[in-house]
Amino acid sequence: MVIGGYQSSYIKGDKMCIQLNRQAETPIYLQIKNQIRDMIVAEVLPEDFLLPPERSLARTLGVNRSTVMKAYQELKADGLIVSHVGQGTVVVPQVFKPSMPRERQVRELPWYQFFNENITTNSEHLISDIMSLTNCDKVISFAGGFPDPTLFPMEQLEALQGELFKTAQCMLYSHSPVEGNPALRESICQLLARRQMTVPSREIGILSGSQQGLDFVARIFINPGDTVVVEEPSFFGAIQIFRSAGARVIGVPIDKEGIRTDMLEALLIRHKPKFIYTLPTFQNPSGVTMTMARRSQVLTLAYQYQVPVVEDDPYGELPFEGVSLPPLKALDRHGYVIYLSTFSKVLFLGLRVGWVVAAPAIISKFAHLKQLTDLHVNTPSQLLLDQYIRSGLYEKHLLLLRQEYAAKRDCMLAALEKYRVPGVSWEKPAGGYYIWCRLPKQISRHKLVANAARRGVIFLPGEVCYPDGTQGESFARLNYTFAQPEEIQKGINQLMQAVQESMQLVEEPEWDMGSYIRPIV
Repeated sequence: MVIGGYQSSYIKGDKMCIQLNRQAETPIYLQIKNQIRDMIVAEVLPEDFLLPPERSLARTLGVNRSTVMKAYQELKADGLIVSHVGQGTVVVPQVFKPSMPRERQVRELPWYQFFNENITTNSEHLISDIMSLTNCDKVISFAGGFPDPTLFPMEQLEALQGELFKTAQCMLYSHSPVEGNPALRESICQLLARRQMTVPSREIGILSGSQQGLDFVARIFINPGDTVVVEEPSFFGAIQIFRSAGARVIGVPIDKEGIRTDMLEALLIRHKPKFIYTLPTFQNPSGVTMTMARRSQVLTLAYQYQVPVVEDDPYGELPFEGVSLPPLKALDRHGYVIYLSTFSKVLFLGLRVGWVVAAPAIISKFAHLKQLTDLHVNTPSQLLLDQYIRSGLYEKHLLLLRQEYAAKRDCMLAALEKYRVPGVSWEKPAGGYYIWCRLPKQISRHKLVANAARRGVIFLPGEVCYPDGTQGESFARLNYTFAQPEEIQKGINQLMQAVQESMQLVEEPEWDMGSYIRPIV
C-alpha cells in the first residue's frame, strides 16, 4: 500500500513491518536497514528470527534485490544478523543486549572537567566552612564576621512584624520593584544623611546583601584579563569574586593611615585598572581607618587617572571612639565612587539586605542584573527594615551595639595582653569587628591552625586576605563580636597556647588534621 509517498509492507505474520518513503532523501536501503535494526533492538524480531530471503523481500517492497542485499550487508556489518548457506538469514542471538543493566554501565560524570577554572580556587569553600564550623557547640570561633546573636532586637522586630501583618496585609508577600522598595530607599537616604551623604533615592538600589553588590560590580566592569586594584590585605570574599570574574587582582599595601597612595599612583599608571576596591573605615581585616588626607588623595588619583572607586562600608556605623570620618562617597563630587553597605553587620546576616549608591547609569545596570538573578530582595525584609528605621529603633540599636562591641573588643585586647606570647603584636581598632594580629615570624601557620583547632579555636589565617596568597602567613584575623566574653577569655588563652606550641614544634612534621577539622579557617 502506498500513501503520500509511503509504502508499508507486513511480513511474517505482521511481525515485521517496513515503511518506505520514496520522497525522502535517505536512501531506500538505509530505510530498510534502519527499520530492521530498530525492530531487532526493540526485540520485535527475537533472536534466531528468520528474515525473508532477499528476492522475496525485494519483491514485497517493490525494490531491486541489490537494494535489499545492501541493507542486509549493513546489518551483518553491525553484527545484528548472519546468513548461512541453505539456512537463510537470521537474527544473531542477543547481539544487542547489554551484558549488565544499563544503569551500571553509566560512568560517574567528572564534574571538574566542566567547571569554569576561574571559580575553582583553593579557598573556594572558605566562607561556607567558617559558617559551618561556627555553629559547632564545642568550637570557639574568632573566624567569621558575625554579629552577636544575643543582641538581636527580636522583641522589637516581632512587634513591628505583627503590625505589618495588620497594615500591609497581602502587600507583605507581594512583589517589589527591582530597584527596591521605594519607602526603604527613602529611609536609607535618611541614614546616609547621618553619614554626611546627600543622595536622591533614585541613586540607591536594594541588594541581597553587599556581597551581591560585589558580584554585580565584577559582572558589570570586569572582562577576563582586566586588572583590579585592592588594598593589601583586603576582604578575602571580594578577592574571590574578582578572580572568579577573570580579573588580575593587584594589592597595594596599607599602613596606619590606610592605603599607600604613593604606591597606588604607580599602579594606576602601569596597569590602568578597571576600578579601585577599598574598605576605608574599620578595614577588613586590619581594622585600620583611612585618614582624611588619604581619602582626599585616593579621590584625587581616581579623578586624575579616571578610575572608578568601589567603596565597601559594612562597618561604618560601628565607631567606638573618636570622630567618625565621612565615607569617600560623601567626599566625591564627580560621581566616581560606587558605595556598598549592608544591614548584616548591625542587625543580622539572615535578613540579606544591603544597598548600593551610585550614578543612575550604574543603578540601571545593577537593576538589570538583579532582574536576571533573583528579581528583587524579599519584600517582608524590606518592609520590616523600613519600619524599624522610621520608628527610631535602629538608631537606639546602634548605640547598644557600639557599647557592647567596644566592651568585647576591650575584653579580647585584655586577654591578648594577659596571655601574650613573645612575637605576637596588634593594634587597637577604633571600631568594627576585627583585631589584626601579627604572629612570630618563626611560626608555622599550618601547625598553628591545626593546634588551635585541636584546642577548639578557629580563626582566619592572614594569607587568604592577600591577592597572591603568598603573604600574610604571619598574621591572623580575630573577630570579637560573635563570641561571649567568657569564650573570648578562654579562646585567646587556648590560641596563645597553640601559638607557643607551634613555635616549639616548628621543625617537627605537621600534625594530621584529616580526622578533625579541615585546617583552612
